Amino acid sequence: MSNVEQHPEEEVSAAEPADRPEILEPREVPLGGQRALMVRRTLPQRARSLLGAWCFADSFGPTPASAARTMDTRPHPHTGLQTVSWLYAGKLEHRDSVGSLSSIVPGQVNLMTAGRGIQHSEVSTEDARGLHGVQLWVALPEAHRWTEPSFEHYVPPPVTHGDATVRVFLGDLLGQSAPLTTFSPLLAAQIDLPAGGEVRLPVSSAFEHGLLVDAGEPALNGIEVGADQLCYVPPGSGELVIRAGDAAVRALLLGGEPLGEEIVMWWNFVGRSHDEIVAFRREWQSEVIGGANPSGRFGVVRGYDGDPLPAPVLPNATLHPRH
Repeated sequence: MSNVEQHPEEEVSAAEPADRPEILEPREVPLGGQRALMVRRTLPQRARSLLGAWCFADSFGPTPASAARTMDTRPHPHTGLQTVSWLYAGKLEHRDSVGSLSSIVPGQVNLMTAGRGIQHSEVSTEDARGLHGVQLWVALPEAHRWTEPSFEHYVPPPVTHGDATVRVFLGDLLGQSAPLTTFSPLLAAQIDLPAGGEVRLPVSSAFEHGLLVDAGEPALNGIEVGADQLCYVPPGSGELVIRAGDAAVRALLLGGEPLGEEIVMWWNFVGRSHDEIVAFRREWQSEVIGGANPSGRFGVVRGYDGDPLPAPVLPNATLHPRH
């Protein structure tokens, strides 16, 4: 998914782990023009820019099943990150400039590594019009951010633990290991709990964790979390206890070791400096939008019926670190 805000903020993120849990509220962001898909963004925000290496989290839907195509994200670039697409309902078709063509439905994950540069499109399909899910980004650490772009797809098996059904789609949990490429220690899993249910999850105490709630109002280690909120838990916890209230719970558990690096993120680029972001934008506008070098950094998405997405105008400001 692209961040298609017309005036995206530039950010320097160097978040330090907190010493106590935090509740992060989402903000609504329109993706697109007149018929924009509204998303609920919990990362990044002023209170917290990073959770481990997770640097971006958008929740979207549910959209009406009677709606026409609900997502048509034109080819757009990424650098220095991985995108993670996970659905609760609907179907998405992914195309990218390394030649990938892949559809996902609920219970499947698409992982795209942008590395030094890639472009891709995502389109919801007419045979599954209702759309509901999350788009996540992972910042690549300095040692790997120039890696070659790639794409992977995985279907995690559901496992039962306590009262919960758990699907581990990145990293390791409960003896389940997702066979996907990661470049820093990470975790992502869907947790489903019936009303009144409880699950105790043994986790790495070196990780920061976050519970991103889609449905229900669970308590995480005794802290109540509302729908669309993200509850951040700092390193030090070796067990996470999730309890459902009067309604069934569906949530994503995210985790990772603190990145420990400063990143600069603007639009769809992750870099390390203002000048680097400016250079990425210049290449995209010249090589792809202007057609100067279609075989350059970002390559070509084949099979998409439409033009790639131009980059917004950069703000006339110099970056200042945000902690």
